[in-house]
Amino acid sequence: MKNIFLVLIFSTSYSFAQTFDNYLEQGHSKHDLKDYYGAIVDYTKAIELNPNYAEAYNNRAISKRDLKDYYGAIADYTKALELNPNYAKAYYNRGISKSLLGEQYDAITDFTRAIELNSNFAEAYDTRGFSKAMLKDYSNAITDYTKAIAINPKYAIAYNNRGVSKYYLGDETGACNDARIALKLGYSVHPDFISACNIEN
Repeated sequence: MKNIFLVLIFSTSYSFAQTFDNYLEQGHSKHDLKDYYGAIVDYTKAIELNPNYAEAYNNRAISKRDLKDYYGAIADYTKALELNPNYAKAYYNRGISKSLLGEQYDAITDFTRAIELNSNFAEAYDTRGFSKAMLKDYSNAITDYTKAIAINPKYAIAYNNRGVSKYYLGDETGACNDARIALKLGYSVHPDFISACNIEN
C-alpha cells in the first residue's frame, strides 16, 4: 500500500510539472504569433498552478504591454519583483511600460536598477538614454547610448537614438555619422533624418 501511495504522489507531481510547463510554452507560442489575449490566458493558468514563479508574471506582463495595458503590465512586473527582487529584466520591462505612460523619471529609476543588477545590460542603457532624451537631457542620453554601443557595437537602434540626441544638440556631423551606421546595420532610420543628412539609400 505504501508503494502505491508513493507512486500516486510521484505521478501527481509529474503531471503538475508537465501541465505548468505546457501552459508556459503555449503562452510563449501564442505571444510569438501575436495572440496576446491567448498568451495571457495561458500564463494565468500557469500562475494559478505556481503563483511563486516570477517569470510567468513577467511574461504575462509583456503580453499585456503589447496590448497597451501598461498599468496591468506594471502590476505584473511588480509582482515578479516581489518574488525575485534581483530580476533585472523585470525592472527593465517595467521601466519600458512606465516610459510608454510618460513616467520618464520612474522609468529611469527602473532602468538604473536593472543596470545595477547587470552592468552589461545594453538594452537598459539604451532605454534609459531614451527616457533622458524625452526629458531633453540629451547629453546624458548620449552617454547612455554610447555605453550601450560599447557593450554591443552592432546595436543599430542605439546608434540611431544617439544620432537624434546629437542632432538636437547641434552636432549634425556626429548625428549623421550615427544615422549612416544605423542604416548599415539594418535599422529603418526616419526619412526626415535621412533627408537632413543627405544620405542616399
